[in-house]
Amino acid sequence: MEELKAKWERVVAVATERFSPGDPMDVDSLVFIVGLQEVNQPHRKWNKEEKLDLMHVGICCLLEPLGYYRFDGRDADGWPHYTLLENLPHLKAGQQSLLMKEALVGYFEENGWIE
Repeated sequence: MEELKAKWERVVAVATERFSPGDPMDVDSLVFIVGLQEVNQPHRKWNKEEKLDLMHVGICCLLEPLGYYRFDGRDADGWPHYTLLENLPHLKAGQQSLLMKEALVGYFEENGWIE
C-alpha cells in the first residue's frame, strides 16, 4: 500500500507539472488526461458532451488491462472504441478511488511517464 501511495504521489506530481502547474490534479482530471491522450487531439476545444466522452474513453482505457473492457479499434475520426467484457463490482467510494489510482499508476508506468 505504501508503494502505491508513493507512485500515486509521483503520478500527481508529474501530471500537475506537465498539465496544470500549481494546481494539483485529482483522479477525475487524470482520467480526462488519459482520454485526451488516447484520442490524440489535445489542442482543440471540447464541448461538454465531448468532455464526458473523453472521460469514458479514459475509464475504458484504464480498466482494459484489468479485463473489464476490450479495445475494438478506432473510428474514422480516430476515437477509440471499447466493448464492456465484465461489469465492475459494486465498490464503495474509497474502493473505487483505489481501483482508479492503481489503474492510473499502471497507465503512467506503461507509458513511461513515471518509473
